[in-house]
Amino acid sequence: MTSMDSSVAMLLLNDKVHILQALPNKRSSLHLDIFNFIKLHNIGIKFQYCAVFFVCLYMILRTAQKELLNLSRQYKSIAVVGPRQSGKTTLVKLVFPDKPYVNLENPDMRNFALEDPKAFLGQFPNGAILDEAQRAPDLFSYLQQVLDEKEDTAQYILTGSNNFLLQQNITQSLAGRVGYLNLLPFSLSEIKEIAPKTIQGKLFKGFYPPLYDKPFETRKWFLNYIRTYIERDVRQLRGIDNLIIFERFVRLCAGRVGQLLNKNALAVEVGVDGKTIESWIGVLEASFILFRLQPHHNNFNKRIVKMPKLYFYDVGLASALLGVQNENQLNTHPFKGNLFENMVVVELLKQRFNKGKSNNLYFWRNSRGNEIDIIIDNFDELIPIEIKSGKTITNDYFKGLNYWNNLTGFIGGKVIYGGEEYQKRSHDFEVIPLNLMHDKIDN
Repeated sequence: MTSMDSSVAMLLLNDKVHILQALPNKRSSLHLDIFNFIKLHNIGIKFQYCAVFFVCLYMILRTAQKELLNLSRQYKSIAVVGPRQSGKTTLVKLVFPDKPYVNLENPDMRNFALEDPKAFLGQFPNGAILDEAQRAPDLFSYLQQVLDEKEDTAQYILTGSNNFLLQQNITQSLAGRVGYLNLLPFSLSEIKEIAPKTIQGKLFKGFYPPLYDKPFETRKWFLNYIRTYIERDVRQLRGIDNLIIFERFVRLCAGRVGQLLNKNALAVEVGVDGKTIESWIGVLEASFILFRLQPHHNNFNKRIVKMPKLYFYDVGLASALLGVQNENQLNTHPFKGNLFENMVVVELLKQRFNKGKSNNLYFWRNSRGNEIDIIIDNFDELIPIEIKSGKTITNDYFKGLNYWNNLTGFIGGKVIYGGEEYQKRSHDFEVIPLNLMHDKIDN
């Protein structure tokens, strides 16, 4: 294969995201596009490169790939962080196919990296992908020297599912040299054609990539995920002695999805003190299990709630922790509305993270219980969004938006709901079905 052929192959490989975004539901057409291109230019690409193309065609292309390529042109190293099983390794291997791959959860590799960091890095003169890099913290000070010896970008690609430990090591040794990308599980727009058709199916299955790659039993997969997380990841972060109590705490957090976080009440239920609850929530945040949505700071001359709300990064995991056995149970489940809200909030967050942007989502609630589920803060514009799981549009859907507009003097707002009809209403209100939210809201 000539260098020209190799360049064209890599061009096609790196640019496939743009082709697939243009033809998201026409993969057979994409076959023809690529092979007509090859035929037109008389490119003699070897069989293994054609195989790479076919693999790429049938993989679910990640929106974040564009941002990862963008970071690769700017930073000497890139850190891709996110929950376990969110697709980090698959993405970085796809974008950087020529880089050696090392999984630092492998005991032999990790011991080598910890015992002789200099020799370990010396194996990779052109850099490498270091998976679960936080497992070898001593590497980072040596990595600083290696990165500074060259001006090349994208030398080392780091991945991690433990944001606290990875960020701590990067801040100490690699500040200014690393570009960050947060990668969450699939977004609805990425798996639009293969996601469960019903809302309760989406809430039950969630969006972790392995559940769309192999025919796992959803309930059993999540039980194993929870067990693995508690037995392995939690021990890395804190000296938590009683894992049974900690697991109970995690399940109680799931029972507070979309609700104000009262740490004192939670401490009483778990049987620990408030400081322990704060520490444990930090553990769950650092390992991308859940996050706190903060209240918007603007009070508009009203007393506002200052407690955050609690959401899980994957709604399927929250459903599993609530003990949901199958999707049909969600038809009448008392937490269906909360879980639907959780799903929508995280979809909006994925839009930001996939573009390399920080979280700009808040909620607003005053002391009298008037509330807006989501405020998108674009600095010069506040966009209020209400989230309703019902399928039938009622006047009650606009109650919060009307209150907000009367209070602030703003106009407009959006409702994301569980139905299928899009409506543009008076007062600049939009009613957006869940399956159109990525088309109608560009956060």
